[in-house]
Amino acid sequence: MRHIISVLVENKFGVLSRIAGLFSGRGFNIETLSVAPTLDPQISQMTIVTAGDDQIIEQITKQLNKLIDVIKVTDLTEKEFVEREMVIVKVSPPAEQRAEVLRTCEIFRGRVVDSSPKTYTVLVTGDDKKIGAFIELLRPLGIKEIIRTGKIAIGRE
Repeated sequence: MRHIISVLVENKFGVLSRIAGLFSGRGFNIETLSVAPTLDPQISQMTIVTAGDDQIIEQITKQLNKLIDVIKVTDLTEKEFVEREMVIVKVSPPAEQRAEVLRTCEIFRGRVVDSSPKTYTVLVTGDDKKIGAFIELLRPLGIKEIIRTGKIAIGRE
């Protein structure tokens, strides 16, 4: 089962390396990882997506809590939360299908962030299913490049 783990850490040199090492040293995979400072620049928020059964996730959580720079670990999968991901797609459609790219972008509440005579670069945010559906609709139109952020998530009150 896929889990979203939120980790509050001190914003110090080497913290990311130690956390990634914890996962790789135990044979666990990080599917996506997002890190950014919080309102307090001394603290960063990490959102880690990984897979495993309850026992594996419990082991990961315990090991993360043992790291000195870790302030708080929360498995958001056990709570109500809001998640989003962002994708930027560069599309090079044939001239007769350029309008189709714009229609698809509008349907998914995306926006064109750059354009040239031969390409559109579009940005969409949403959950996995929305991002996946958007990419699949653009695929036959000539995707040149895709960049995804990975998940970010926050617990609901």
